[in-house]
Amino acid sequence: MRVGLGVDVHAFAAAEDGRKLVLGGVDIPFDRGLLGHSDADVLAHAVTDALLGAAGLEDIGHYFPDTDARWRDADSIGLLREVRRIVGGSWEVANVDAVVMCERPKIRDHRDAMRKNLAGALEVDFSRVSVRGTTTERLGFTGRGEGIAAQAVCLLQER
Repeated sequence: MRVGLGVDVHAFAAAEDGRKLVLGGVDIPFDRGLLGHSDADVLAHAVTDALLGAAGLEDIGHYFPDTDARWRDADSIGLLREVRRIVGGSWEVANVDAVVMCERPKIRDHRDAMRKNLAGALEVDFSRVSVRGTTTERLGFTGRGEGIAAQAVCLLQER
């Protein structure tokens, strides 16, 4: 068995930029999206890095660099699906546990849709993926509403 940890952070874009807020592959109704080269899905990025770390591979930026125009506005669930392919069939995802840190929006109402998207990309049952939301009690950049952070842990087991 192998464990990987993934962390990602993105700042909010200005409201007039018109970016959508995407978390776990779900379009969340909100007045601002996140800045990033891809769709800036912090949750999918954290899970992707956790999977890569558990497999002992490079980070997400190695496979999908922000200097490559091919990944501009990329669907991060699609990137996670590609990383699952890279990790290969000799590893099975035992489980993923992820937390999204922000004051707003509330994650609770979107958790099941996020879990479904992540589980589909990872080719595992919905029950193996956990997503939770938390605030930082108005502390730090997430507490001031400047952006969103996510952390994820992935456990791989050899088939």
